[in-house]
Amino acid sequence: MLIWIQNVDNNIIGFVQTNLHNSIFDVMMPLFSFIGNNGAVWLIIAVIFLFFPKYRKYGIMIALGLFLTDLIGEVTLKPLIARVRPCNLNTNVLMLISRPVDFSFPSGHTSTSFSATIVIWRSNRKFGVFALLLAMLIAFSRLYLYVHYPTDLLAGAVLGMFCGAAAMGLIDLIIRKEASHCQKL
Repeated sequence: MLIWIQNVDNNIIGFVQTNLHNSIFDVMMPLFSFIGNNGAVWLIIAVIFLFFPKYRKYGIMIALGLFLTDLIGEVTLKPLIARVRPCNLNTNVLMLISRPVDFSFPSGHTSTSFSATIVIWRSNRKFGVFALLLAMLIAFSRLYLYVHYPTDLLAGAVLGMFCGAAAMGLIDLIIRKEASHCQKL
């Protein structure tokens, strides 16, 4: 089964390398990857949300979701699974960005993007559509740049949505308990 999954991954990433590369994407994809570095764009959005009372709790949810994705994905799963990146297995591919030195599975760019997106979607559907588009572009950029396999992206998206949902549930629980506590006083 793992060999079959690896073959599908290799076929998809090979197709992208062979058929989708062009001068426009060669400029755009490194930019999308860059804004996703360390969840930077999502952290900025979380901070912006903190300045608006209507969105403050969502800013906190985004920050907590990013923390959870980092803890589970980068600190725990990547070293545990230790999947070598495609660019480090096939060094003949011309790199448009610096070759990452850490492991591949799951994609951190994708997990942080989808963690933030699920929270943004809940806060405001119009913002959520923009966030989803940006998250998909950031995720695709990692495949295009030959630093992740498709299953790294899929696992990152699932992990991110899980962590974003967990952050929302936890913050909602805390808010309900605070409200309940205040009503008792």
